[in-house]
Amino acid sequence: MQKLKAKIRDIPDFPSPGIVFKDITPLVQDPMLLKECIEELIRPFKQESITAVAGMEARGFIFGSLAAWELGVGFIPLRKPGKLPYDVQRIDYALEYGTASLEAHIDAISAGDRILVIDDVLATGGTARASCELIEHLGGEVVACAFVMELGFLQGRNNLTSYPIHTLISY
Repeated sequence: MQKLKAKIRDIPDFPSPGIVFKDITPLVQDPMLLKECIEELIRPFKQESITAVAGMEARGFIFGSLAAWELGVGFIPLRKPGKLPYDVQRIDYALEYGTASLEAHIDAISAGDRILVIDDVLATGGTARASCELIEHLGGEVVACAFVMELGFLQGRNNLTSYPIHTLISY
């Protein structure tokens, strides 16, 4: 995973002073390394009878859709409010400073679907937890959550204790 870690660059003071943003752009620009990243992200789940992959807007779309392709299953976009054109189910959740929401089409998940949740980073775990709750509310089963990187110092795992978690890189 050192090769992957080497392709993630730090952007200091973005989006605000004191924050070090982990930029995945160099990683997704390298086709061979991106392929390796996706293979490692889904490796533990190849025998889990996954029926769909869900990814959160926006970077979860990159990794989630590629993971779905590799697993031969569909992709479920979990979007910010007002972005989906059909009837939606919405979940509101708390952030460190404020609130946010995610939506999914009401027919995106069927009862009994076994879903792998994928995003680029596990930070505080709030968005991932909301994603899992939205999936379950629509009748799906969250098999696990997988992340390219984890910011361990933010203790996001504490918000996801009901789910197996797989990460490739830890900071």
